[in-house]
Amino acid sequence: MSIKEFEVSPCSRKEIETFVESNHYSKSINGVNTQYCFKMMHGDNLIGAAIFATFGMANVWKKYSDDKKTILELRRLCCIDEAPKNSESYLIGRCLRWLKNNTLIEHIISYADMDYNHEGVIYKATNFDYLGKTNKGVRIKYGERLYHDKTIRTYYKGKLKPYALRIKNALENGDAEYIESKGKHIYYYSLKRKRKPQVIWGDSTQWLYR
Repeated sequence: MSIKEFEVSPCSRKEIETFVESNHYSKSINGVNTQYCFKMMHGDNLIGAAIFATFGMANVWKKYSDDKKTILELRRLCCIDEAPKNSESYLIGRCLRWLKNNTLIEHIISYADMDYNHEGVIYKATNFDYLGKTNKGVRIKYGERLYHDKTIRTYYKGKLKPYALRIKNALENGDAEYIESKGKHIYYYSLKRKRKPQVIWGDSTQWLYR
C-alpha cells in the first residue's frame, strides 16, 4: 500500500459515518454540524476520512474571522491502523487544497485533545500554526469515553437526543461523572489566497490569485 495510490475526494456524511465511528478515538459524530466530508480510497477500500464542520461552541469563530461563512473546524480525521506513515498528513493536505480551490473558506481551526494525550503532530507536519491552548474545563466521563458537558443539553425538535438522555441518566445514577479537562492545543491554517502581480502582455499587469 502506497500513498501515491490513494485518492481523496468529497463525499457525503453517510458514506463515512460508520468508518469514522469505528476508527476515530471519539467513536462518534454526534453533535458535528457537518459542512464538508472527504474520503480517502485505496482502490475500492475506504482507508481514511475527514469532516469539516461549523464550530461546536457558539461564537468561538469570532476569534479567528470576521465572517462565519469563511471559517470551519476540522472536527474528525482518521485512517485505518494499517495505513502507511504520513497518510493522515496526505489526507489533510488534499482536503485543504480542495477547500481552497472550490469554496470561499479562508480559515481552518483544529484541536489536539490533551485529555487523549494528543499534541498535534499531524498539524505541525501540514504547516498549521500553533495558537496555544484552550482553558481547562469540565467533561463527562462515561465508560471509556469523554463527552463535552454540553452533551446533556443537546436537543432535537424540543427533545433531548437519545444519546444525551442516556448520558444525563448515567450522571444521575452514578454511572457517569464530571471530571476536569486538561484543555486542547489550538492549530490554525489559512486558506486565504494571496494576490501577486503577473505580467500578461508587455508592461501591463493583472492581479491574479494563486
